[in-house]
Amino acid sequence: MDKILLGHGGGGRLSQQLINDMFLRYFDNPVLNSLEDAAALALPHGRIAFTTDSYVVTPRFFPGGNIGKLAICGTVNDLAMRGAYPRYLSAGFIIEEGFSLSELEEIVRTMAHTAAAAGVQIVTGDTKVVGKGAADGMFINTAGIGVLDEHVSISAANAQPGDKVIISGTIGDHGMTILSLREGLSFKANLESDCAPLNGLVGELLRFKQDIHVLRDPTRGGVASTLNEIAASSKTGMMINETSLPLKPQVKASCELLGLDPLHLANEGKLIAVVAGSVAEQVLAVFQGHEYGKDARIIGEVTADTRRVALRTFIGSTRIIDISSGELLPRIC
Repeated sequence: MDKILLGHGGGGRLSQQLINDMFLRYFDNPVLNSLEDAAALALPHGRIAFTTDSYVVTPRFFPGGNIGKLAICGTVNDLAMRGAYPRYLSAGFIIEEGFSLSELEEIVRTMAHTAAAAGVQIVTGDTKVVGKGAADGMFINTAGIGVLDEHVSISAANAQPGDKVIISGTIGDHGMTILSLREGLSFKANLESDCAPLNGLVGELLRFKQDIHVLRDPTRGGVASTLNEIAASSKTGMMINETSLPLKPQVKASCELLGLDPLHLANEGKLIAVVAGSVAEQVLAVFQGHEYGKDARIIGEVTADTRRVALRTFIGSTRIIDISSGELLPRIC
């Protein structure tokens, strides 16, 4: 293979190969090699988390949000997944010639509202305009800085056998919403993206400090890819209970109709927490008391079965949960 495919951006096996064979090969350093959502950096007077991301979703407007809301939430959430308190963001715009000013204003207005709701400031940015046909309307790049509590250490490498796995709410909402719009599918049930800033929820979880071992938001590649990444980083396994997975009826029905696995669908307002088994019920109660965690469930536990993520099905059988090999749906974020 000598060309980039859409699947290289999908968060599955091709993405991992590109990262390992290209970027880590040339950019090799201990901070990058940990492959966390945000890099934890030591400074003379404390630690910060730093992250960057780009947003190319199509369509740009969808039920539950737009590309601007997605950019703010995605960056805030990546910082929060390291246990950081997000503070400052940058916003870079690549805009195609002929783009509607009223549409741009709506996107920028949404970004300002979402940033204010998340308690962060957009403090720097850049704008480039390219020729017609060169950018499919608009792309947004963001970077974010957050402050790390020196007493909190959250990493995908920290999962331990006996830990419980908690999901903050229903899965597959964003991916199925974008799929239905992109493909012009007419479902009777209303579908809506779960796009939301999760730093407020994470802030409440941090009262448990060392008992919160891993936080991850299952975006591209969905829950399946995220669980496999955690298992690989921590050299553990996982057993997930299918009966515990929270699914909206309309997402479940749509997946059954289309033959899709909701575990592989993208989420933009959910997080996975791996926590000490001794505090799992207490952590779950905190989730369920928050606006963005009311549908949270304990969905499984970490095992010593190294790097094997399995699902106990409705009928009592067991199947392996693997990452997707290609791109289920391009440009979901």
